[in-house]
Amino acid sequence: MPETIRVSYGTAIAMGLIRAKLLARPTTAYLMTYWPGRCSNDCAFCAQARSSRADLEKLSRVVWPAFRLEEVLEGLKEGNFARICLQTIDYPGMVEDVFDLLEAFSDLKLPASVSITPVDSETLERFKELGVDYIGVGLDVASERLFKEIKPDLSWEEVWDFAERVVDVFGHGKALIHVIVGLGETDRELVDTVIRARELGADLSLFAFTPIKGTRLENMEPPSLERYRRIQLAEYLVSTGKEDAIVFDGDSIKGFRLLEDEVAKIPPTVFMTHGCPGCNRPYYNERPGKEPYNYPFPPRREDFEKALKFIL
Repeated sequence: MPETIRVSYGTAIAMGLIRAKLLARPTTAYLMTYWPGRCSNDCAFCAQARSSRADLEKLSRVVWPAFRLEEVLEGLKEGNFARICLQTIDYPGMVEDVFDLLEAFSDLKLPASVSITPVDSETLERFKELGVDYIGVGLDVASERLFKEIKPDLSWEEVWDFAERVVDVFGHGKALIHVIVGLGETDRELVDTVIRARELGADLSLFAFTPIKGTRLENMEPPSLERYRRIQLAEYLVSTGKEDAIVFDGDSIKGFRLLEDEVAKIPPTVFMTHGCPGCNRPYYNERPGKEPYNYPFPPRREDFEKALKFIL
């Protein structure tokens, strides 16, 4: 049984493990497997990558301090969380650690999600037996032409095959394919990825690229908020069977062909965090004080209408 586990900074505050102010309370407990070294994979955007010089406590822009597992299990009882989300990095014995951690969480009776690199169906079945109901699939790169350059240790089809196995074991909508907007992909590649995920029976979770000092992509710029909002709306239109309303100019989204009553039906959730039930992932991609790429809670009506008008 692992003695140590990483906890996202906001989750640690909600648990009472750190004394600090919370601007947006996480509704899910975000945890990460502990390993004293770096991940064996070398994803170009990731602070945990084997060639990264970034702080080992970081994942995206969030700090994940390490705590004793006993403390975290007690904190989970007090945190009023809707679920547990366990992030993993690759290292020898990682899958066995995940089994042990899920066993330790089982008495809490909380639904659990696991974000993991491709594993076989037998492992997925074991996760299911241990209370996991959603799996995060780290495609990340929505472009086959860029995939190997950014994620050299995996192949494009290997990740899609894994997503298909997750759907086979857990059911429709239980594979959450993670996609990072802003890695050099085109809008058309993003939309094609969303369509493929939907056709597979998977769901999608959008992230905005966050440059982290010490990673291979530290000098790349994050996507503009306008582009990100267009992709969020495009994802919603695909999910509701209205992808024909997306208007392209070459490989870029030019606009949307929507009637007034269709615009009126667009829900504020379009610009919120999209993930497993109970996931709000506050400030994962942006600093507090700025308009978030993914709102952790429903935006005010005026903010939503302003954002929508900005891209229509």
